[in-house]
Amino acid sequence: MCPRKIEKVGRQIIGAALEVHNELGCGFLEPVYQEALELEFGDRRIPFRPQVETPVFYKGRKLKAPYRADFVCYDSIIVELKALAKLGEIELAQVLNYLKASTHERGLLINFGARSLEHRRFVWSHERPKGTE
Repeated sequence: MCPRKIEKVGRQIIGAALEVHNELGCGFLEPVYQEALELEFGDRRIPFRPQVETPVFYKGRKLKAPYRADFVCYDSIIVELKALAKLGEIELAQVLNYLKASTHERGLLINFGARSLEHRRFVWSHERPKGTE
């Protein structure tokens, strides 16, 4: 996906999340926001898959516990939802780890728990550094 398209679809996803936050406000648990966002994505015709499982590997061995993305939108952007008073370093690291474990390079962390919707964008390159082949 070209950079302009990525920016456009990112704005569409964030716009849907803003609508959910404006309607519901803060204070609900994450599953409420997830269900509402699923409806909003459908209303806006944003292509998405909920609860997408991605295997996690340790030293080349597949672990039994997969990572489950809240959403994958446009078959390329991992969307992770939170309902916390404030995002911390753990939540940021979580999204980066999810990107490392998947084949996706873009992620959005959306927090419905604050008075104003919070969101962070992430980019991860799966390219191997030169000289590591």
